[in-house]
Amino acid sequence: MENKPETAVYQPGTFGYDLNFLNQHKKTVVLKNGEAMIALIPGYQGRVMTSASAGMNGMSYGWINYKLIESGQKAAHFNNYGGEERLWLGPEGGQFSIFFAPGVPFVFDNWQVPAPIDTDEFNLVNSNDTMAVFSKDIQLLNYSKFNFNLKVERTVSLLTKKQIETRTGISLPASVKPVAYESGNQVTNTGKTAWTRDNGLLSLWMLGQLISSPTNIVMAPFVEGPDDKLGPIVNDSYFGKVPADRLKVLKNLILFKADGLQRGKIGLSPLRAKNFIGSYDFDKKVLTLVFYNKPDKYEGYVNSMWEIQKKPFNGDVLNSYNDGPLADGSQLGPFYELEDSSPAAALKPGETIKHVNTTIHLTGAEPDLNNIIKGLFGISIEEIKQAFTK
Repeated sequence: MENKPETAVYQPGTFGYDLNFLNQHKKTVVLKNGEAMIALIPGYQGRVMTSASAGMNGMSYGWINYKLIESGQKAAHFNNYGGEERLWLGPEGGQFSIFFAPGVPFVFDNWQVPAPIDTDEFNLVNSNDTMAVFSKDIQLLNYSKFNFNLKVERTVSLLTKKQIETRTGISLPASVKPVAYESGNQVTNTGKTAWTRDNGLLSLWMLGQLISSPTNIVMAPFVEGPDDKLGPIVNDSYFGKVPADRLKVLKNLILFKADGLQRGKIGLSPLRAKNFIGSYDFDKKVLTLVFYNKPDKYEGYVNSMWEIQKKPFNGDVLNSYNDGPLADGSQLGPFYELEDSSPAAALKPGETIKHVNTTIHLTGAEPDLNNIIKGLFGISIEEIKQAFTK
């Protein structure tokens, strides 16, 4: 439903505070089921800006760039409004990039987020208390000078407790307050030319910007097996190798500091990644989970490395980014990201690819959260802490 402006005063950090702020600047749509609430903005591509599991006075989970939104200005390269779940399209770098103009060097000054996934508004097709549907017709030119014509459709649905348990296999005890939503995102080739590996392919790329904390750790389970068959366990070469005190590789689990203090990114290949990733903040006692539909069969994943690539369809399916100061001392956030991608979309005219993403935030008694973490990740909260104190 379209949201009516609130007049009550809420404390910073609450959902009510963020909703009041957003309402001052953009048309906002609120989905609600009891105390579970999410706020979406059609003007920001139908992204979920933030959510809460405990109503208007409850903790707000999404990272919001108040300063940029308040300024009303458009930034060069990328308008980082924030938001805990949004749709992008890949690849970012390489000979099939849609973030670099044909022929230019792969350096930051030439990097430009395409307007349809940066500043353009998505159409709000319809909405009710628990669902909102968005669409957008888009044209893109890639680095190899291939023109894409496509339609994006995005449906965001708030989930009930029973739906959460059915989709994830998690049993939610009475002490745990959840908020969860599922986004169905699809791209249709509306042009007259097939998308092929020779000209480049697109992918659906889901990104969530969340609030970093000194006590926040990302947990990424991986498929065990030899490197010669499955490849490296983790790719940490995006922004320079991640130091060992910030990245721990255990028997079947990767732990990554998401404190917003040092820029770094990790990725898992489709042979290594499972269909979920999560994070836990010890101080706030917030468990965040992201599930996505990872197909058994696929024709590759786009590669977003900033270089002419030998293997442009050998990219990662799952990523986490930790923000930190840039070389000049400035900083985008701080925030951290949980990301996942669809396979590369080799679509004939009229064909469609769909990617489903589910975001869940859980708060409650730590012993109950600990049981959920142990069931999903095979590790206790105490063992996570110990991994970074050894």
